[in-house]
Amino acid sequence: MAAALAYYLRRRLPTAAELPHSDETPVDNQLQDDIPQLLKSILQRIWSDRQDWFFAVDMGLYYNPDEPAIVPDAFLAIGVERFRDVNGRLSYVLWEEENVMPILALEVVSQKYNSEYEQKLQDYQDLGILYYAIYNPRGGQGRRFRQRSVLEVYKRIGGRYLLQQGNLQQGNPVWMPELNLGLGWERGNNGGWQRDWLYWYDREGQRYATNEELAQQERERAQQERERAQQEREQRRLAEERLAALEARLKAIEESRETDDRTAP
Repeated sequence: MAAALAYYLRRRLPTAAELPHSDETPVDNQLQDDIPQLLKSILQRIWSDRQDWFFAVDMGLYYNPDEPAIVPDAFLAIGVERFRDVNGRLSYVLWEEENVMPILALEVVSQKYNSEYEQKLQDYQDLGILYYAIYNPRGGQGRRFRQRSVLEVYKRIGGRYLLQQGNLQQGNPVWMPELNLGLGWERGNNGGWQRDWLYWYDREGQRYATNEELAQQERERAQQERERAQQEREQRRLAEERLAALEARLKAIEESRETDDRTAP
């Protein structure tokens, strides 16, 4: 690849605007968009103060001006500008990104199988993408996927992808030290859809909450605060009523004594 890059540097390379930025191929199931978008939204929050990363969903990745782009369901690049130009990227063009290869590629296994475990794995391995994650809702089911896990994460070591441990159980993330993130799966609710989702995890294996979950937690906290304030107001009202009753009783006693004094012989 180094020789190829040196060759490309000697020729006039097309820009992102000159390259096709859509192959007009739609995703063939909703999860291919929803799962990467959930990961992206979490990353936008936990890395909000960083400007050295880019997470793409269904975007073309150009690695060779003489070859068509490959289009992972999602990929993450580290060490690049988070935002480029006023309208953002049309595609991820390697020679416009200082040859920074994405560090992670993600594929969601389609209803129509697209060789995620064979050809795509080989492609990403040859490109030098460090991590390749495959999410398969049918993992462990049927004849084709009986031996597959719901989530498999491969790491490129010595030029070859090796399956990483930690993804054999629900929610048991694979730790990726180069990202300081873990990737795992567990059941949750996203947009009202209760099912298994991919999530990011911290070093201790604690899952990062989604924006929706944080918003719900904030609503619950606000509701608890309102209820606490209402309880305090009710307690004050009752205390004030008791005090008023006591004062009235004392006043009545005092008035009774004064009357007795006046009528005494």
